[in-house]
Amino acid sequence: MNSQDASPQLIYLDETVSTNSYLRAYLAKEPLPEGSVVVAGYQTGGRGQTGNSWESAPGMNLLFSLVLYPERIPANRQFVISQIASLAVKETLDAYANDMSVKWPNDIYWQDKKICGILIENELTGTAIYRSIVGIGINLNQTLFKGNAPNPVSLALITGKIYDKQDVLDRFRRIFYAYYLLVLQEEYIQIKDIYMYALYRKEGYHPFSDPKGSFFARIRDIENTGRLLLQLESGEVRRYAFKEVWWGR
Repeated sequence: MNSQDASPQLIYLDETVSTNSYLRAYLAKEPLPEGSVVVAGYQTGGRGQTGNSWESAPGMNLLFSLVLYPERIPANRQFVISQIASLAVKETLDAYANDMSVKWPNDIYWQDKKICGILIENELTGTAIYRSIVGIGINLNQTLFKGNAPNPVSLALITGKIYDKQDVLDRFRRIFYAYYLLVLQEEYIQIKDIYMYALYRKEGYHPFSDPKGSFFARIRDIENTGRLLLQLESGEVRRYAFKEVWWGR
């Protein structure tokens, strides 16, 4: 049976360096069905975008990676995987607390604090995506953060409650697979509309900075490639790839 056709597997680990790294090494030895998930209680070397570390106390949060084989998605549309992953996390967390949003490109924020980070690693073959590993870290039950991250928060800090990691994972998987079906049906416009509506600070002008300095701008659009279009108060439009611009001054 093709690995895309078999039922997804769930692999649980007490500890690993990172679930993305574990899953990639596993797949180098043998295939896994599409949608299979690796869950870890603790990561000794959890990573965020561009190599940033991800702090998580042992057993307190939901740390997992899943594998996709999105060969029908053109390489120049790979940002859609980031969109559906972030939307699925946001909508999962919407069930437990208000004021969740997606901070471009795929961080999940509660008000002005970060509750989830997502790391997506795509492998391309020709003009299509051969394989995608989606790594997600959701702060659930951790209440003390000792690292240098400026603004972490967890569901427990927001609500004062403790959450079952399996329940949250099951909810996420249901929502994510529904979005993935939309991708396979090439419903890119519908996904983008939902993503734009979910964006952090989607209304009004806000402070940004780039290597040239600080400025105020509003989000005008997100291109299909994932590039951010910012419109300054003067009307000038600037175009940025990830890590070319940042919030604040």
